[in-house]
Amino acid sequence: MLRPALPAALLLFIAVTLHSGAMDTLMRFLDFGAGVLALVSLSVTVLWGLAATDRMVLHSGHRLLAQAVHRGTGVAGLGFLGLHIWVKIAEGHTNSASAAVPFTDGARPALIGLGTLAAYVFLAVAVTGAVRGAFTGIAASRWWRALHMSAYLAWALALVHGLKSGRAAAGWALAGYAICLAAVAVRLALRLRDSRRNSGELP
Repeated sequence: MLRPALPAALLLFIAVTLHSGAMDTLMRFLDFGAGVLALVSLSVTVLWGLAATDRMVLHSGHRLLAQAVHRGTGVAGLGFLGLHIWVKIAEGHTNSASAAVPFTDGARPALIGLGTLAAYVFLAVAVTGAVRGAFTGIAASRWWRALHMSAYLAWALALVHGLKSGRAAAGWALAGYAICLAAVAVRLALRLRDSRRNSGELP
């Protein structure tokens, strides 16, 4: 008896949501918030990726956990990124061609293009990260590492895109961007210091 009731309840919920205007409120939030959520998620992904390489503090079990969180937040970031692109197209802020082809937006080609490039790099990093086992051998491993490191560049492009391409960022969004930037900068500096120490360049 519950099976026929579930679709009916779902349809009733959708009807009430649309009638109450909640969907409009959600779209207004996503119009601004989906991009912020994507950038914050991908920033957390970068942080956990850096943490997963730590061998000074973390043991192998901890690094495996950090890698799992790194992958999970990466998937979440790509999900929010896809939602961000869909909302911007649905709201008429850009079109599908401009979202797919960098630097072709009529109003803001450079800033929208930076976001498109960042999205492609993030997607490439995610796909190659999922099939890392296919990159065997020294040369292929170096190519994989270089491509994975390009996520830092994509993250920087996404930061510029997020701050400059749309309306002036709200205070909470600016705070989120600043926290992400500071956290990644500090963690990357610590990783570089540890790498130099391990190589004997630092005492």
